[in-house]
Amino acid sequence: MNILYEDNHLIAVYKPAGILTQPDRPAYVKATAGKRTEESLFEEVKRYLKEKYRKPGKVFLGLVQRLDRPVAGIVLFAKTSKAASRLAEQFRERRVEKTYHAVVGGHSEEEKGNIKSRLKKEFSRRKTELSDEGKEAELDYRVIKKGEKYSLLEIRPKTGRPHQIRSQLASIGLPILGDVKYGAPFPLDDRSIALAATGIIFETTVTKEKKKISVPFPSAWQQYF
Repeated sequence: MNILYEDNHLIAVYKPAGILTQPDRPAYVKATAGKRTEESLFEEVKRYLKEKYRKPGKVFLGLVQRLDRPVAGIVLFAKTSKAASRLAEQFRERRVEKTYHAVVGGHSEEEKGNIKSRLKKEFSRRKTELSDEGKEAELDYRVIKKGEKYSLLEIRPKTGRPHQIRSQLASIGLPILGDVKYGAPFPLDDRSIALAATGIIFETTVTKEKKKISVPFPSAWQQYF
């Protein structure tokens, strides 16, 4: 497990693409006859804390953000209930700054842009779609590199809707590489999509210090440029 930051109240780790952020929902486990064959990042971090600090009972771990299964990058957890509450408040008030990078098919006419739309989650299709009945979603993006077929974007979401980046980029004709659910022409061999959470800035929950964590985008993406 790649630990990026840890204090008495918070822990940030790197989630590889293909790993679940949290355990399957009980309804899904029941529907599959109780078959769970893999461990989520949430469970892995709990085990790490239990072993490191030799905790005899249950370990508290607060899940305040999630990454989709095929997405890699930074995930921040709370180690105490008070930290979970304070961190959730920061996310709710949009005081947490998040940065993503993505490889998309095609090229943007502009070097940078802003996307505002309303998104609604279609549970039956397990995806998010543009809808006047949906919730407001907004992000900024800028082009970092251009190749013959693909572009590398830096993305800064201003809201945190499910599948927001995937849906909004697809809506302007820039589907994320490998994301067949949102219009990419083919999947990637490892079932990932070329989207990674590469940066986060937040306040530590006790000292209120501004903390910045960043990681590079996957080196394998260089092959597209």
